[in-house]
Amino acid sequence: MTVPRFMALKGAGRKITMLTAYDHTMAGLLDATGIEGILVGDSMSMVVQGHTNTLPVTLDEMIYHAEMVGRAVHHALVVVDMPFPTNHLGPHRAVEHAARILKETRCQAVKLEGGADQAPIIEALVAAGIPVMAHVGLRPQTVHMLGGYKVQRDEERLLHDATSAQDAGAFAIVLECIPTAIANKITATLRIPTIGIGAGVGCDGQVLVINDLLGLTSGYVPKFVKAYADLKSTITGAVSQFRDDVRTGTFPGPGQEFK
Repeated sequence: MTVPRFMALKGAGRKITMLTAYDHTMAGLLDATGIEGILVGDSMSMVVQGHTNTLPVTLDEMIYHAEMVGRAVHHALVVVDMPFPTNHLGPHRAVEHAARILKETRCQAVKLEGGADQAPIIEALVAAGIPVMAHVGLRPQTVHMLGGYKVQRDEERLLHDATSAQDAGAFAIVLECIPTAIANKITATLRIPTIGIGAGVGCDGQVLVINDLLGLTSGYVPKFVKAYADLKSTITGAVSQFRDDVRTGTFPGPGQEFK
């Protein structure tokens, strides 16, 4: 999957599937299913590192995980989040940071949060040959400014952000926590694909955090999540059985011993 092929899926009327991955094993499993995109998200700050928001994860940590993911992926488009505040330090620094991501991993694009306010950064990155996926609506890196994780309903601002990102050169855009009617209007207006997360079925594609999809999330689960498995129960059940087998002397058994 290349950036032009990814963009062309919208015109072909083919829905786009994306999931997050943070390590080699999971990335390989996801890629083998034929999904179109894999996002190395700054969500790793929460689901991998255990922080309460996405702000603590660093550029070096993003590159470390993206490199693992990139080595496992042979089909999907791999996109890497620019962590806070790498896209807020001016065009030259943003290009420097994004270039490190492309040079030190096998990813093909970066994602940054922002619309109209990030247009100059998007333009600079694209001019340097770095494909950019934008992100409007709920922007987790600005959670303190927003006062929490809230649905974004300002249609005029959202449409302006989305069209500004497109005009600046973004090849796709994530719409997060936006009412369905507004997301549908944005999707119909834009030439580039929209990837929804909590933005309804009308987007050109959908993305979820893999931990949420697999039922591995602890604590609060957002309304827009659909868990397709309950791996938390599967894992705790398997580990509990291992614990009991070791304690009772059942494991290792004859089939696990060398003669």
